[in-house]
Amino acid sequence: MTRRGHGEGTITQRQDGRWEVRISVEGGKRKAIYGKTRREVRQKMADALKSREQGLPIVPERQTAGEFLERWLADVAKQTVRPRTYVRYRQLIRAHALPELGSRPLARLGPQDLQGLYGRKMQAGLAPRTVGHLHRLLHRALQDAVRWGLVARNVCGVVKPPRVPREDLKVLDPEQARAFLATAAGDPLEALYVLAISTGLRHGELLGLRWTDVDLEAGRLRVQQTLGRIAGQGFVASEPKSALSRRAITLTPTAIAALRRHRSRQLELQRKAGPAWEDRGLVFCNGLGRPIEQGNLLRRSFRPLLERAGMPRMRLHDLRHSTATLLLAQGVHPKVVQELLGHSTVNLTLDVYSHILPNLQADAARKMECILTGDDAPDQETGERDNPPSP
Repeated sequence: MTRRGHGEGTITQRQDGRWEVRISVEGGKRKAIYGKTRREVRQKMADALKSREQGLPIVPERQTAGEFLERWLADVAKQTVRPRTYVRYRQLIRAHALPELGSRPLARLGPQDLQGLYGRKMQAGLAPRTVGHLHRLLHRALQDAVRWGLVARNVCGVVKPPRVPREDLKVLDPEQARAFLATAAGDPLEALYVLAISTGLRHGELLGLRWTDVDLEAGRLRVQQTLGRIAGQGFVASEPKSALSRRAITLTPTAIAALRRHRSRQLELQRKAGPAWEDRGLVFCNGLGRPIEQGNLLRRSFRPLLERAGMPRMRLHDLRHSTATLLLAQGVHPKVVQELLGHSTVNLTLDVYSHILPNLQADAARKMECILTGDDAPDQETGERDNPPSP
């Protein structure tokens, strides 16, 4: 059965009962569009012709969102991100996106589909931050779909992810930092904690640090890799998080001394272990030279040290936050802190540590008062000057 409407092209009904229309696409080829009714096909044809006139791709009908996301994981994500990141991407997509969106045609994925998915995940108790990660991941994948001509637009661009409440950072003040390191003195991993606080290295960067990356004579180290356990793969060494994460860091005298003591202890352990020692060149390893399990580090070392120092429980990553806040509070330029931490931009540094900006502004106001009066700035609380002018 064949019918032709004005300006429609040719619409036919197939033997299986579906309706079909073929239109011309770029390169002189013909593209088939299918639907359950003639009216549905006519609407799809109108949308396709409009997209063609606007220079937009005419999207395929048959590929589902699930098929696309699985191929994207294998062909793009696995080849371009670190192994640990890929595992996280795969978990997010398979656990949260595929069960609800996987069977939907990719071309028909709409903003309401995603907005509904986010709402249901929030109602089910998924953390807003995790839903936000899912949103950014889908946005990245669908942006590739746009570039490949699989969809006309990235629907994530018009969807609002949940608002993530700003998390209060747990950080050490100067007195607490000194007390914690005093408690850690003599601990087998004392040098790890000294580096964590004085350099702001991420835990994966600390555990992946090799002696070949450290120059104690020059007092510098280079961040060249991260190390972490991945399910089913064991310990995997990866590239640093970003290009700016591959960085050189100047060590403090305290850190140099701690590393020298650590090196001496490690050589003694290696001598005692004999042939059982696995020489991987790691600065921080277990008693046989093997990588340290992060869970063991937390349970057997870090948390007991916090308890002995009389401090509340915190994450190892919070020592990195402490590095930034301690330096910014001392007036170190945010650009220097950004480079030390390996942040991609200084704006990220300022956004994460904006909680200390009011104190920095108050200090700036006192310094400006000193400049303008030619005298010491008044104390913020009493209003009195340290060296009041003579009458």
